[in-house]
Amino acid sequence: MEVFDTLTKFQKVLNKNHTNRTIGCVPTMGALHDGHLSLIKQAKNENDIVVVSIFVNPTQFNNNSDLLNYPKTLEADLALLEQIGCDIVFTPSVLEMYPHGEVSESFNFDGLELEMEGKFRPGHFDGVGTIVKRLLEIVKPTNAYFGEKDYQQLLIIKKMVSELKMPVNIVPCPIFREANGLAMSSRNERLTAENRDEAILIYKCLLNVKSDFKKKTIKELNYEVEAIFKNHPFFDIEYFVIADTQSLKPAKSIKPNLEYRAFIATYAGEVRLIDNIAL
Repeated sequence: MEVFDTLTKFQKVLNKNHTNRTIGCVPTMGALHDGHLSLIKQAKNENDIVVVSIFVNPTQFNNNSDLLNYPKTLEADLALLEQIGCDIVFTPSVLEMYPHGEVSESFNFDGLELEMEGKFRPGHFDGVGTIVKRLLEIVKPTNAYFGEKDYQQLLIIKKMVSELKMPVNIVPCPIFREANGLAMSSRNERLTAENRDEAILIYKCLLNVKSDFKKKTIKELNYEVEAIFKNHPFFDIEYFVIADTQSLKPAKSIKPNLEYRAFIATYAGEVRLIDNIAL
């Protein structure tokens, strides 16, 4: 496994040794867990070489405390990547990725950026678009892999790639869960033991919504989920939304020709968790 922290060295090796080979790219912010590893395993199965990036992108954080507290475990991450057989790891500095200052580009995502996460994290998706565009331009992968836990992000990246006509296939990967159903996230490491046990409620609620979908109205489902979290001492719910899978606009009623997902964001103590489920 080769590790590079500068763009010059990384691209020199890539251009010299890996021309005409299919490249799978897995962009990460580190603090790797089994969910990340599932993406990397899929990339290994579908490409000649796999490039994993580790970069905590400052422009997608609208909360400076969240940025400062984001877990950073580079040494452990590299050991995991070596173990799984990753080919190349790119670990650039902020200066390397933002030589002219930490400023996001502006993108038109056709309103996808205004729903859910966009309402509560202003500027977040411009930051995501900026760093993913930069990484895809650097790595020039055949395929790039993103988890469905961040489903809104996945759609936005697909939209950006399509609009910019970037020659890369965006591959969605299923949500990877802990034994109790909690969606795997680097932020889970910040949960207290008590909150981690309680966090199973998130997935249970989503499963109940899936089971009751089409049996109850969307208004009833919204009310039931919000009531559960409102009365729970460990959680502070930010949003619960049932939306169609393409526009992400909140649904008021169920239409037979559309597909839907349920999305949730909640704080467990100081840790913000998101999850979703196909309906």
